[in-house]
Amino acid sequence: MLDDYFGLSARGTTAGREARAGLTTFMVMAYIIFVNPAILSFAGVPGLEGRGAPFAATQAATCLVAGVLTIAMGLWTHYPLALASGMGLNAVVAFQLIAGMKLSWQGAMGVVFLEGLVITVLVLTGFREAIMNAIPLALKQAIGVGIGLFILFIGLVSAGIVTPGPPGVPVTLGQLTAAPVAVAVAGLLLTLWLQARGAGGALLLGILLTTALAVIVNQATGGKAFPVPGQAMIPRAIVGFPDLSSLGQGISLEIFARAGVLTALVTIFSIMLSDFFDTMGTVIGIGGRAGWLTRDGQLPRLNRVLLVDSLAAVAGGAAGASSATTYIESAAGVSAGARTGLASVVTGACFLLALFLAPVAGIVPPQATAPALLIVGYLMTLIVREIPFDDLEEGFPALLTLTVMPFTYSITNGIGAGFVAYCFIKLCRGRGRQVHPMMYVASAAFVVYFALAR
Repeated sequence: MLDDYFGLSARGTTAGREARAGLTTFMVMAYIIFVNPAILSFAGVPGLEGRGAPFAATQAATCLVAGVLTIAMGLWTHYPLALASGMGLNAVVAFQLIAGMKLSWQGAMGVVFLEGLVITVLVLTGFREAIMNAIPLALKQAIGVGIGLFILFIGLVSAGIVTPGPPGVPVTLGQLTAAPVAVAVAGLLLTLWLQARGAGGALLLGILLTTALAVIVNQATGGKAFPVPGQAMIPRAIVGFPDLSSLGQGISLEIFARAGVLTALVTIFSIMLSDFFDTMGTVIGIGGRAGWLTRDGQLPRLNRVLLVDSLAAVAGGAAGASSATTYIESAAGVSAGARTGLASVVTGACFLLALFLAPVAGIVPPQATAPALLIVGYLMTLIVREIPFDDLEEGFPALLTLTVMPFTYSITNGIGAGFVAYCFIKLCRGRGRQVHPMMYVASAAFVVYFALAR
């Protein structure tokens, strides 16, 4: 039955491989179960405690939305793509909308709900897919490489290998002798060994073995090695009942009453644009790595992917979990062998199970998933050799795209920089007619987006 529905044999995979890959994706994404509610509840932020969303309710909403929408993605699109509350957007909700604009957390989620509705309309009208299909191949390749570098950078930061530097130095080398960093480095060496030896499920094995090492080190240091808010290396309770009190409270129009119509529309537009292009970059990047794209760089069944993703934004806002979006960490599952939507069904089922077993999911520290992210980042950058860097019109916008993403910690910023540079250089050379009109529309939107950036 699974073979008939997902086409496992036709795609050269098995149910066991898809299950392992789906579990790998979940393990790499599991941090969101604790990080998202920590950000939205202002956990540990002096002066803001109590102003955000309740931790337990947000945690349950995060698991529920991720589980349901990831399963929907697998069943409807047959792609191994997973969704969860987007990092970056949740910080915007917390610090710009709640702390900055003084909205209640329900009102802030209402902004997410509304921008999700706008994106859904753009998908249903075909506008979002038209923009994706208008992107030149070199820029699509650069987006994939940029996301790979972004994933690699996230892994370096999660491991503690890269840390903020002193004044004048944005980043610097971390303290490699510190216990958490040493565990991450040991995990990387172990995962590289497994990968080099061709071990099945190397990424998942690496995560599990590194987690076991982290537990041992944490016990040896009296529980001081991994002081991560919301996590416990050995949980006091295994099963807990979810708090679903936030469901439906994000359906709110509070921003119009508090900020006025113009400010509300501009705010919704800026968040919508970020959500719009984050997913676009993720799908293109992972699709290129997995070999799903056609020769002209288009993704079959793209509109299904975009529809599920847009509905995830609506659901995330309504449930109080912030905007849910397609995760770049899905690339970990693809690298582990995922080829069909069955892997996403497994990932989604794990999120639903985490509704009741959230304390257990907290055992996995970011240092255990960092090695997998580093290897996935490497694998996604292999396509860089196909980008024509010797051509200014194609190469420079591509370079901006793949560097701005990790340097600004934003997929959207990288895509925007590449789009604007591409259109500008074409116009300077008198070749403006070679650019698809949709590229001009998107570039104009990005100019507004960058002008409003704070």
